[in-house]
Amino acid sequence: MRRGAVALFALAVCGCAKQEKPKLIEPNVFPADFRTQVANQLRSQSAPGNVKDAYIAEPVLKTSLPTPRYVACVRFNSTDNTGAYRGNKFYAAYFYAGKITQIVDATVEQCDKADFLPFPELQ
Repeated sequence: MRRGAVALFALAVCGCAKQEKPKLIEPNVFPADFRTQVANQLRSQSAPGNVKDAYIAEPVLKTSLPTPRYVACVRFNSTDNTGAYRGNKFYAAYFYAGKITQIVDATVEQCDKADFLPFPELQ
């Protein structure tokens, strides 16, 4: 009798439990505020010194990657710890679900076809 009551109670509790479906995340949402995200990430990640000649390209969905992602190319000239300008450096900003995940050094070849626009938010 006791086992039956326990089993009945367990079924009642399970029946009341609401199963929520996990939210599906769309990994390749265009990052609408990419300029702000990139500027904030660069400032917190590397704290570039004085910046000049800053440019950014709109994110492009790179399907050639192992997992397709939106990537934005960035280039700028910043000072080093002695105050001297280092010359233009290229970076690639990666996005997942519309949010920046990382910024890494990029080669000129990775960004040579990018359509750069002025990026005063970084200067």
